[in-house]
Amino acid sequence: MVVLSFAIPAVVFLAAALVFAASRRNEAAKAEGHLSKETLQRDVSADKSDSDDTMPAQVTGKEVERAAVIERQGGKELVVQEQAVPVPWVAPDEETVGIARRQFLNRSIVGLMGISLSSFGAACIAFLYGGGGGGGFGSKITVGNVTDIQARIDAANGFLYVPEGRMWVTKYPAGSVKKAEATYSGPELAGMRSGLVALYQKCPHLGCRVPECQTSQWFECPCHGSQYSRVGEKCGGPAPRGMDRFAMEVKDGVFIVDTGTIIQGPPIGVNTTGQEAEGPNCISESSH
Repeated sequence: MVVLSFAIPAVVFLAAALVFAASRRNEAAKAEGHLSKETLQRDVSADKSDSDDTMPAQVTGKEVERAAVIERQGGKELVVQEQAVPVPWVAPDEETVGIARRQFLNRSIVGLMGISLSSFGAACIAFLYGGGGGGGFGSKITVGNVTDIQARIDAANGFLYVPEGRMWVTKYPAGSVKKAEATYSGPELAGMRSGLVALYQKCPHLGCRVPECQTSQWFECPCHGSQYSRVGEKCGGPAPRGMDRFAMEVKDGVFIVDTGTIIQGPPIGVNTTGQEAEGPNCISESSH
């Protein structure tokens, strides 16, 4: 009897505990609901496809309820990720925008100035030094037909200036060619044999431009008094040699001067034409 008095209350307690546990499971099942096999497969596929997605997943109300049930049962709590609050739009600072605009305009102006100066510099260099084949100084210049050039020299009283080649063109006497062959090179003789010589306008002393003297029929430098005959051979003054000249050629009667090839003038003492001053000198050597 004593055993039964203890056993019956124990059985009643265990039965009550089983009923309570069963009722709790039923409540959890009702809260979770029952998912079909197809739904479970779709959930697995969705989890795999969203594994690389950086955006937070949307949590449904059903999942929140299920999480609450699991928490009451001592299970793992479902973490609900909150969406980021949209950042309100803020208008840009007017001062900052103004600075950026000024920087853009300043850099544009500086860039345009740089391009303009570069173009101007290139044009100046091209003008001063010329280019090969451009028809200016530093290239081959077609002066004209030999007979026409000689007529122009006579019309200019012995001295023809060709500005695009920075040169003087004068006649070379046919009777002096034999003497010239002992002194001058082939490119020089090509013009002399046709009766012409092309002389560089610069004085070989210090580079001054040498003008003609109509009275003496010489070239006379106004800087330091150097004097040269009509064919550029030195006659007096401090110059170290005669006037430099260009390589020349005659093709089909046309006189061509290569201003890119400057040949040093003849040494002091060379006088193939024997020309003396034909009148008063324009510049006296003793005055310098």
